[in-house]
Amino acid sequence: MGEQQIVLAERPEGRPTRETFRYESIELNAPDAGQVLLETLYISVDPYMRGRMNDARSYSQPFELGAPVQGGVVAKVIESRSDALKEGDIVVGMLDWATKLVVDAKTVRKIDASLAPVSTALGVLGMTGMTAYFGLLDIGNPQPGETVVVSAAAGAVGSIVGQIAKIKGARVVGIAGSDEKTTYLKEELWFDEVINYKTEDVGEALDRACPSGVDVYFENVGGEIGDAVIDRLNPFARIPVCGAISGYNEKENIGPRVQSKLIASRARMQGFLVGDYGKRFKEAAEQLGEWVSAGELKYEETIFEGFDNVPDAFLGLFDGSNTGKLLVKL
Repeated sequence: MGEQQIVLAERPEGRPTRETFRYESIELNAPDAGQVLLETLYISVDPYMRGRMNDARSYSQPFELGAPVQGGVVAKVIESRSDALKEGDIVVGMLDWATKLVVDAKTVRKIDASLAPVSTALGVLGMTGMTAYFGLLDIGNPQPGETVVVSAAAGAVGSIVGQIAKIKGARVVGIAGSDEKTTYLKEELWFDEVINYKTEDVGEALDRACPSGVDVYFENVGGEIGDAVIDRLNPFARIPVCGAISGYNEKENIGPRVQSKLIASRARMQGFLVGDYGKRFKEAAEQLGEWVSAGELKYEETIFEGFDNVPDAFLGLFDGSNTGKLLVKL
């Protein structure tokens, strides 16, 4: 059986399906000077990819129809014609969804496999961990004793946000979608309070969990959950806006207008992209690595097995079936 790749077969209307993707066989040439042949070990599936499936102006280029879908990939160097990398090295990069691929060596970064399992380069020690780190600390700036609310709190980013907030001495309230997840947040990650948005009235639960109001809201979902938190902001609250997954598959966006609420609370609401912090990635990776080795930062991975299951893993993001980082192991 030859090598395969996954391409975008159609632009989804609303929620993607298996038909959104198509498998194709590929023939690979030997690497040229400066190139490497890679074998994929892990593929990351992430909510932001849904936005790239639309043909609309956004912060990242849309995926092209009929071209390979791309995302975070950890791979092993099988053959190298670059001085920077040798056979057996493990690398990470934004690469095509494919079983093997030939790329310029400068498009990938070598990772130290002795520090932590290599899958963490796509999660807690990679863009996911850095998204939590910069969004929470740079924009949220939680102070000891403040109340931090995190939506999608059992997801890849949210679970790290809550733990960093705890490390910084804040009181942390997590919102998630199952009793299994809320138990995990409370018992494993030491969140102070948890809310199951599927079985509880979020507004009432927030009044109970945040008697002194909300100082920082790390926004991952938008929608009615975001509305409920924004109604309970303290003066000068901060809202890092990381994502709004509740609306990614909506054909039209409806919702309350937040402007008057932001004036009343004098809150700051700021969207951000982890790529903006490129110059500080080293700082974040070192600090996250220290917290992981000290046992202060735990991480969970939901791993699908096999290249056949990449689309199913991606679709799983939208029914909230994953705890922590969602990966496919080849």
